[in-house]
Formats: sequence, C-alpha cells, structure tokens
Amino acid sequence: MGAQLRVYKRRIRSVTATKKITKAMEMIAASRIVKAQRQVAASTPYATELTRAVTAVATGSTTKHPLTTESENPARAAVLLITSDRGLAGGYSSNAIKAAERLTERLRGEGKEVVTYVIGRKGVAYYGFRERKVEDSWTGFTDSPTYADAKRAAAPLIEAVTKDTAEGGVDELHIVFTEFVSMMTQNPVDDRMLPLSLGAEKEKDGKAEILPLFEFEPSAEDVLDALLPRYVESRIYNALLQAAASEHAARRRAMKSATDNAGELIKTLSRLANAARQAEITQEISEIVGGASALADATAGSDK
Repeated sequence: MGAQLRVYKRRIRSVTATKKITKAMEMIAASRIVKAQRQVAASTPYATELTRAVTAVATGSTTKHPLTTESENPARAAVLLITSDRGLAGGYSSNAIKAAERLTERLRGEGKEVVTYVIGRKGVAYYGFRERKVEDSWTGFTDSPTYADAKRAAAPLIEAVTKDTAEGGVDELHIVFTEFVSMMTQNPVDDRMLPLSLGAEKEKDGKAEILPLFEFEPSAEDVLDALLPRYVESRIYNALLQAAASEHAARRRAMKSATDNAGELIKTLSRLANAARQAEITQEISEIVGGASALADATAGSDK
C-alpha cells in the first residue's frame, strides 16, 4: 500500500511540473497574440490597396502582361503552404496541410501539375516523411515573420510565374494559410494570387465600385513590372502575419486545455492518493488492534 501511495505522489509532482510549463506557454502565446494582431491590422490595408491598384492598372490598360493574363490551357500551378515551425498548437498545422491537400487534388483534377512550396518545419516534415517533392522551403520565422522573410519566399515564386512552363515555370500561383478571424476562430484558406481576376467593377459594401483610370509613364507594362512583385510580396507578408496570429491563438488555446486537463488529473490523483493513505492508515490501525488483542489473549492465558 505504501508503494502505491509513493507512485501517486510521484505522478502528482510530475503533472504539477507539466502544468507549470503549459501555463507559462499559454501566457507567452497570449502576450504574442496582441503584437501579431497589430501587425495584421497594419499590413492588411496596404495589401488590399496594392491589390486594388494593380487590378486597376491591369484593367485600365490593354497590355498583355504575363502576371495578369489567363493562360488558355494552364498546365502547371504553384502552391505555397504556410505552416508552423513549432508544435504544441493543436491542429493548426495539420488543418493547413489538409487544406493544401484538398487544393492539390482539385488542381490535379483540372489536369494541372502542382509544384509545392512550403514555409514552416511542420509542412517540410510532412512532405519529407512521405518522400514527396518540395520545390523550395523556408523555416525559422513563422512565429515572428518580417517583410524580408516574405520577400525571400516571394522571389522564386515570381521567377516561376514569369518563366514559360517549358522552362519550369507555372501558370498559376496559389497560397494556403490560416486566416485569423478571432481569438477562438482561425480558418485555413486557399487563395489564388496570380493571375489576377480582373474586372472594371467590384462590389464594395453592397455597391458597385468603379476602378479609377490611369495614364502610365513610361508604359503600362513597366508599371506592372514594378507593381506586381510588390503585390506578391505584400500578399505573402500579410498571409504570414495572419498565420502567425493564428498560430499563437491556437497554441494559447491548446496550452489552456492542457493546463485545465493537468489540473483535473491532479485532483483525480490527489483523491486516489488520499484513498490510498486512508486505506494504509486503516490497515495499520487494524494491525495494531489485532496485535493488541492477540497480546491481551496471550496475557490472559498465562494468568490462568
């Protein structure tokens, strides 16, 4: 019985130490979410307006630019997947990977060859374990990305889009990331970045918005050449920030759940330890009473 009590006490100490770690990780993730939310709020308007400007320039010109012109028979598509570098974030990375897999199957069903690019160690490990080819990958910055990281990831993607498919280029560029909606909701989404979906009008607050007309100096093609790389970089940067905020929120939620579960387990183990201690005390009392009774019987027998 004493050995069982020692086992319970040892497990309680172990779970208590784990609870302290998960609680600390929960607090760290919660503190980082605020900064990540601010960065998302700061970058989203820029990305939105840059997308609008590029769309307006492409719509207002007759230039057939390779990054805005739909291919008649698209044969290859690039997919950029954003996952995390670290675990302990619940289903954050696995949900993004599942979204990428669904997109890949859809593109292959359309007869397109899929070229995969991955950001984050979890995604790299997923494809590496399955021995599936990854064109390029980047790691080490998913929880705190910078614009330089987005620019580094965008460079080979822009190069692939500008190349002919016979030379290893692609006709389309898609991105899969986790969109930050709120502290409790983060949704994996896939979005086609290139070619742009062009139109003279688009809906805004329920009303048709007319895009402005521009005059170009020196030419529309030169303007598009300058704007579109910035467009891709800004979209990837915004997606990285959204993913980072989602990762911190998912990790905070996972660590809170782990902390709560550890607390419940400590309560259960404490009850079992108390029951074992009570059983041990009861057994010791029974042994003392039995010994005293046997001693009394032996003493009474000797008196006769």
